[in-house]
Amino acid sequence: MDTKKQQKGFSLIELLIVVAIIGIIAAIAIPNLLASRRAANEGSAQSSLRTIHSAEATYQSTAGGGNFGLLTALQGANLIDAVLGSADTSTKSGYTFTVAKVDLVVNVSPASFSATGNPIVPAGIPQTGTRKFGMTENGVMHGQTDALATPMTAAELLLTTNVLGN
Repeated sequence: MDTKKQQKGFSLIELLIVVAIIGIIAAIAIPNLLASRRAANEGSAQSSLRTIHSAEATYQSTAGGGNFGLLTALQGANLIDAVLGSADTSTKSGYTFTVAKVDLVVNVSPASFSATGNPIVPAGIPQTGTRKFGMTENGVMHGQTDALATPMTAAELLLTTNVLGN
């Protein structure tokens, strides 16, 4: 009597080939996923700056008495969300947001503000953005790709010529 053993399953070579294929797919997909996350963070930062600009215009004409407000004041007036207005320097979607303001001085200077969004991690694999953004009371959004480790300042924002389309 001749009995054959029926072995079912995968050989070691077949399993190694499957693992190699999964590794190749991961090596292709992970950089694209990181780039997508950075792009989403940048889009969120631009949207947050537009929200801050709208909130500042509303705050100036209502609760501010002609002056603009910091992030906590805007959140206190229910003009921005609690994440963005949690502190005067807030973080949201991989960016740090700051608002600087100059109050109205009658017959001397008008009120002004500048809002900036800077990537939390400016370089490397976990980079959260490739541009820093800023906006003043005129509503023009500026973007800058150099010196990401240095936050965009109000003075730098006024000198930046990289205007982003709305």
